[in-house]
Amino acid sequence: MNPLTLEAPAKLNLSLRVLAKRDDGYHDIDTVMVKLPLLADRLHFAPAATFAFACDDPALPDDERNLVVKAVRAFEAAAKITCKCAISLQKAIPHGAGLGGGSSDAASTLLGLNRLHDEPLAPAQVAALAAALGSDVAFFLSPGAARCTGRGEHVVPVFKIPALPVLLLKPAFGIATADAYARWQDSSPLPGIRYDAQDTPCGTFVNDLERPVFGKHRFLAEVKSWLQDRKETVAALLAGSGSTVFAVLNHADDARLVADAARMVLDPGIWTWAGTTEGSSA
Repeated sequence: MNPLTLEAPAKLNLSLRVLAKRDDGYHDIDTVMVKLPLLADRLHFAPAATFAFACDDPALPDDERNLVVKAVRAFEAAAKITCKCAISLQKAIPHGAGLGGGSSDAASTLLGLNRLHDEPLAPAQVAALAAALGSDVAFFLSPGAARCTGRGEHVVPVFKIPALPVLLLKPAFGIATADAYARWQDSSPLPGIRYDAQDTPCGTFVNDLERPVFGKHRFLAEVKSWLQDRKETVAALLAGSGSTVFAVLNHADDARLVADAARMVLDPGIWTWAGTTEGSSA
């Protein structure tokens, strides 16, 4: 086994509709997602006598609760292989941000282990493992934008989505995805906050989780409204279940100006990231 390093990119939901709660406790959704190739965790795989896992973020568990470890155990069971490798995870994607970091890490773990062990699992088997690990994991197995349905495990490529200049803003607190979905059915809109779909040249932006999340965390609603009122902004939306709010900008060069203003007006300690989504063409 040779050492291997893989990057696990973040994602953005450009559209997220929550359709209904399922009997299994999950929700049926219809979402369009794109990746952020320059905002990525990094996983290093190295040969070892036994499996070992380490993460450079002390706020995250490094035991069987971590999705990387869960992915290893799922791969071992499916491939009937004992993984003898050390995996180290370097985090760049914030935790509890709605950017899919844990799901992306799990997908990269499955891909890395399958490659290192000479592809014992077919792509369909890897996809099945991904779907069992979490709703977003299957999306990260293939490049490009995709429309995901069911609870997220049915993935269909979406073409002709351009690369988009985006700015991400995240306060210090995170949000548990399960909590956002649990509040969805009984949530109510906040007065004065715009939840309607935003029609743009690059598609329709909407997020049905804004209602439950904003109801608990009004600051995030204020961040979105502030971004929508900026002349540099094409559209602004909660990222997944939050706590990140993102804006698509008219020009990439606007990002620094808007980020500086956000720190001055909204929160001096707010986390910011500016870059471009992965484009998708036919």
